[in-house]
Parts: sequence; C-alpha cells; structure tokens
Amino acid sequence: MEVGLIAIILTLTLFILLAAGIWVSIALICVALLAMVLGSPVSPGDVLVTTIWGAGNSYELASLPMFIWMGEILFRNKLSEAMFAGLAPWLGKLPGSLLHVNIWGCGLFAAVSGSSSATTATIGKMTLPELAKRNYDEKLSIGTLAGSGTLGLLIPPSIILIVYGATTDQSIARLFIAGIIPGLLLLLLFTSYVMIQSSFKKSRKNNEICQILSYQYTLAEKLSALTNLLPIILLIGGLIGSIYFGIASPTEAAAVGVILSLLITKLKGTLSIKGFIDSLMSATGTSCMIVFILSGAAFLTAAMGFTGIPRELAEWIGAQQFSPLLLLMVLTLFFIILGCFLDGISVVVLTTSIILPIIESVSIDPIWFGIYLVVVVEMSQITPPVGFNLFVIQSLTEKNILTIARYAFPFFLLMLFAVVLMGFFPQIVLWLPEQMNNF
Repeated sequence: MEVGLIAIILTLTLFILLAAGIWVSIALICVALLAMVLGSPVSPGDVLVTTIWGAGNSYELASLPMFIWMGEILFRNKLSEAMFAGLAPWLGKLPGSLLHVNIWGCGLFAAVSGSSSATTATIGKMTLPELAKRNYDEKLSIGTLAGSGTLGLLIPPSIILIVYGATTDQSIARLFIAGIIPGLLLLLLFTSYVMIQSSFKKSRKNNEICQILSYQYTLAEKLSALTNLLPIILLIGGLIGSIYFGIASPTEAAAVGVILSLLITKLKGTLSIKGFIDSLMSATGTSCMIVFILSGAAFLTAAMGFTGIPRELAEWIGAQQFSPLLLLMVLTLFFIILGCFLDGISVVVLTTSIILPIIESVSIDPIWFGIYLVVVVEMSQITPPVGFNLFVIQSLTEKNILTIARYAFPFFLLMLFAVVLMGFFPQIVLWLPEQMNNF
C-alpha cells in the first residue's frame, strides 16, 4: 500500500478514535497497530513490548512524578493565600491593581507546580472571588487568569518540558533554563497589556476600585508582606539554582523539591495526613496517565518509522524548500489547530518524532524549538473546543466556554507576539543555556 494512502487512513483513524472519547494512549496504540499491519511485515507484538518498556524505563522521566507530587502538595496547602497576601501590597497601586496578582501569582505558582491546570485552578480559586467582590472588570479578571495560567507549561520546572526532553533526547536542565526568560517575557507582556487597558478604561467600576485601594502601604508593611513569599522564593531558587550551578540533575532537584515542599507545609502548619495521602495518590494517577500516553506515542513513533511516513514527509517538505520562517509559520498554524483537539502533552509526543528531523534540517536549534513548541501549546490551552484551561475556569465561574475564550483572546495574541519575538530574536531563548555551558 502506498505511503500517502496509509498516512490518510491512520490520520482519519486517529481522529475518529479521539472523537469517540477513547483514551489518548489507547488511541495511539490502536493506530500504531494498524500502521504495523498496513505498512510493515514486522510482528507488531514484539515492537509493542520493546517500545513500551523502553518508554517507561527512562531515567529522565523519573523527575516527572516528583515534580507533579511537589505541585500537588503545595496545591493542597493554601500556598495561593500566602502569595495573594505577599503580592497585593506591591501590585495594588499599578494600573489594573490586583489584576496583577492574577498574573504574577500564576507565574510564581507555575514555578513550583509545573502544571497549567493546577496553576489556573489554585490561583483562580483565590483571586476570582476577591476580584469579583471589588467589582473588577470580569473580562480582564477571567482573561488574565486564563492567559497567565498557561505559564505552568513554560516556567520551570515544567512537566511538558520534561516530556519534550525525554522524547527528543534533549537536556532537560538546558530546557528548564531556556524557559526562564520567555516566561518572564510573557509575564511582562500580560502586565503591560493590563496596565494599558486599565489606564484607558474610565468606567464607574474603575473609580470604585481606586477608592477601595486608596490605602497607602508603608515600606515596612510591604517588606513584612514579602515574608509570605519567602518560602516560595526559596523553593524556586533552590530548584533552579541547584540545576543551573550543576549541584543537582533535574531528577535529583525534583526529589529535593518534594522534601522542601513537605518541610514548608509542615512549618506553616498546613500539612496533614489526609493532605499527604491525597497529594500522593493524585500525583500517582497523573504520572501513570502521562507515562501511558508516552508509551503509546513511543509505539506509534516506532510504527511510523516502519511505514516510512516520517521520511516521506521530511522529503516532501525538503522538496518545498521552505525557509525556516515559513516552516515555523506553517507549524504554528498546525500546532494551534492540533491543540484545539488534544492536550499539550499529547501534542508534543504525537509530533516531535516526525517534526524534529525537519526542523533540524533547516538548522533550527532543538532547545529553541522546544520552548517555541511549549508557547504555542500554551496558546492552544485557551482555544476551544479542548482548551484545558477553559474547562478549569468554567468549573470556577460557570461561564460559557466560548465566553471565556473570548475573554482570553487578547492573551492568545500576546503569546503569538512572543512567538514572533522569539523567532526574530532567538537569544531570548538561547542566551541562558549558553551561559550555562560556560560554567
């Protein structure tokens, strides 16, 4: 059977299975089995066993459940309340005032959770009721949460960066370091947008907000409020610093993060036996789901290799003589569309084995591409019909998915702008990893 026909059959089969609500991992395995039957004389069973064992038996992935567990521990122990108390005195006087707590609170929590959905749910539970009580513009309240909540995918330690590093054999430490400046760039873009919007918005609600926030915090009160952020800052600094200075590998840093998070919650008096067990069970379930998806993707990758589809696709794109810029434009559109139907991890594991040889053929750095891919996947988290952050916010607000997506659209455009900046100025991504090489 011709390679092109096999590709069409496999693509249609995958979308049918996903539309039917079958688990992503099972759908990937079924499509891989079909690919082996249609395009290869090799026994599918042998390939299935060896690839699934190889996908699960990875040292790099050992950090994954630890980082997930660390985020679950902090998620259940009122960390967001401490962040709100610490940030509000410093951000309350900016145009947009407490809306910036949404943005920077998500940025801080993303750096200790690694999960987009956990970041959105945790910060949203804390900030949305407070913003509503103060009559903040609902569109900006929900929009800032939707956009900033996606930073859990980018700011290290990022679960999706671990998955990308494991599937592409790239350094997870370098990926973590590469995500810092783009993450800060997005935070600054979101902050600037809110300040501009708030400065030009002269509504009755804005006047009420200004009256409510008229209290002037003294410098001593602001410095005292920072003590609420100290545990979080120490945890982030300990994690990133240990990796950056070569003290610990990402896997070892993940174990240190779990110990530190348990210590922080114990010292704060919020650690309980029930919370400990719940966090452990939730982290176990999430980790198993991700490894199951990775195993299915590894089998599909191997099956694709036997059919010759990746080689044919790479040769076709090579024949088109796409420039790196045009290739990235096409891939951005492709990933956004794909992200409308799949979660971020599934997008990464489904596409990287096919896409990576193509981007390397046009001399695009795989570390840069990993950060680019995560930012584009972030964009897909706030696009219907399967934007995961939209579902999280819907559960918090009971708003219609399309309404939430409309509120989040400006932040989608800001992420797209960040992708453009990264394309024209790749050192935004690559400068810190290059400094890491100098140590």
